Amino acid sequence: MGATHLLYIDDSGSRFPDRRPALARTDGMDHFALGGVLIAEADIASVHEAFFGFCTKWNIDYPLHSSDIRGKRNDFAWLQDDALADKFLKELNTFIQTLPALGFAAVVHRPGYNTRYEPLYGEKRWWMCKTAFSILVERVVKHVSSINGTLAIRFEMCGKREDAAIIQYSKDLKAVGMPFNPSNSAAYGALTAADFKKILLGDPRGKKKRNIGIQIADLFLYPMAKHGYEPGYRPWLSLFDAKKVIDAVLPAEKLPTHGIKYSCFGQDC
Repeated sequence: MGATHLLYIDDSGSRFPDRRPALARTDGMDHFALGGVLIAEADIASVHEAFFGFCTKWNIDYPLHSSDIRGKRNDFAWLQDDALADKFLKELNTFIQTLPALGFAAVVHRPGYNTRYEPLYGEKRWWMCKTAFSILVERVVKHVSSINGTLAIRFEMCGKREDAAIIQYSKDLKAVGMPFNPSNSAAYGALTAADFKKILLGDPRGKKKRNIGIQIADLFLYPMAKHGYEPGYRPWLSLFDAKKVIDAVLPAEKLPTHGIKYSCFGQDC
């Protein structure tokens, strides 16, 4: 086998189908997403060097948390200075675009998910992370397999129960393959347990928010999720134009089976 790659995963939104935010989101999104960045193990040192260089220049010793940057709050309240914010965001964009990283995601639209599955399964519906994780990892495995590589998974820890679920989903992929109805998933070229065993190395490992790979995953994930609701979202277009998301490097015919998955949006439901 070829080089080992690391998939750093972050999450966005609640994984529970019935969870409703206390306040309506200003961005109009009601979703759960898992995704982040794929980085070759050989490139990790250069990624760390670029990360520390960027943070040192801006005197940042706290996580590059995407929601705080967008909201200009908490550690990033200083971005309320418009001139400073403009300079910072331009340099952050350049930093992201020059990383040897490729973005992947699976984004599930909650209202569509409930429309499809609540009549069939009621309270027995899966956590949305089971759907998102399975699709995300399958598509990353397809890519890594195409370059004759292997894959190790790192995810942001968020709770004992949730972390255990992520690890179990990975074990299940290697034991039985994709968890979906075979007749429904056949069109997507579903991988088998043997396919996953060949590529996946060990079990996923949880990492804290300060982990550099997790921070970069966080910066990539929101634009990928937002694209499902706003196709012209500028940060997404920047990633796409720089060929830093899988959709930008795939031929059009492979997007439905290998690209970022937007599940339960519009006609998909």
